[in-house]
Amino acid sequence: MKTFKKFYIEITSICNLACTFCPPTKRQANFIKVDAFTNTLDQIKGHAEHIYFHVKGEPLLHPKIDELLDISHDKGFKVNLTTNGTLLHKAKSKILGKPALRQINFSLHSFDGHEGSVDKEGYVSSVLAFAKEAVETSNILISLRLWNLTPDNATNVEKDRNREVLEKIEKTFNLDFKIEEHFVRGKGIKIADRIYLNHEEEFKWPDLKEKEDEGKGFCHALRNQAGVLVDGTVIPCCLDGEGVINLGNINDKPFSEIIEGERANNLYDGFSRREVVEELCRKCGYRQRFNV
Repeated sequence: MKTFKKFYIEITSICNLACTFCPPTKRQANFIKVDAFTNTLDQIKGHAEHIYFHVKGEPLLHPKIDELLDISHDKGFKVNLTTNGTLLHKAKSKILGKPALRQINFSLHSFDGHEGSVDKEGYVSSVLAFAKEAVETSNILISLRLWNLTPDNATNVEKDRNREVLEKIEKTFNLDFKIEEHFVRGKGIKIADRIYLNHEEEFKWPDLKEKEDEGKGFCHALRNQAGVLVDGTVIPCCLDGEGVINLGNINDKPFSEIIEGERANNLYDGFSRREVVEELCRKCGYRQRFNV
C-alpha cells in the first residue's frame, strides 16, 4: 500500500482574495459536502495520517470547517491548514482548540498579493494575536509564511516589502534580534515556542502554456504526496490546481485503485528513472528544486 507524508484535500475551490501569485481556478466554485469528505477520509485511511486542507481556495470560507475537523479527529487524522488569515474574526471559534488541528500555515504574502488589501498592520496584528493564543491554549504549530522573495532579493523594493511585517513580528514577540540578520534561504526562523517564520521565493503554478524543460529530473509526487480536489478528482501533487493530471475520481473508483492505475504508475515509474512523463510536470518550475 502506498503511503503519503502529505495528503491534500481541497475543501473548497473558492477564495475571498485574488492574489497575483495564485491564478484563479477555472473549475466550478464548490464546497465539499460532509458526506463526501467523510468518504474521502475512509478511502485514504491507511494511505496517510496527515491531511492538508489546501490546494486552491480559502479553507476558512467553508461553513462547516469545524465539523470537518471533528470528523478528521474521529477518524485518526491530523490536519494542517493553509490560509491567508483574513477570515480569522469569523472562523476563530470554529478552529481554535480542535484536537485534529496540528498546524496552521499563514500566507502573510497574500496581503501584498491582493490588490484590494487595506490595513496591513491590522491584518498582521490579527494573525499574530491568534498565533499567540493558539500556542498558549493548545499544542498547535504556527508557520508564518512570506513566500514572496525574488531569486536575488536584491532591490530595496523587495526588502522593504517585508520590513513592515518583520518589524511587527519582532515587536509582538519581543525579539532581541533582527529577523533579516538570521535569514537563511530555505530554513525557518523560530520566533517563539511552536511559532516559525518561513521565507521562500515566490513560485509559479505550473501551466500547460509555459515553456517545457528538458524532461529530466525528479519529484515527490505520488511518493510523499497526493491529493483530491473538491469534486473528487485525484491529483499527484498540490500544484496541480486545475486537475490536469486527472488520475481518476474517488466518486467513481476507489482511491487505492486509482493510485495504482496506469497513468499514476507511469508518472511514478518515470520519476524513478528521472524521466518526466507528464506535460504539466515538464512545465513546473517548482519541480526543479528536486532535480537530483
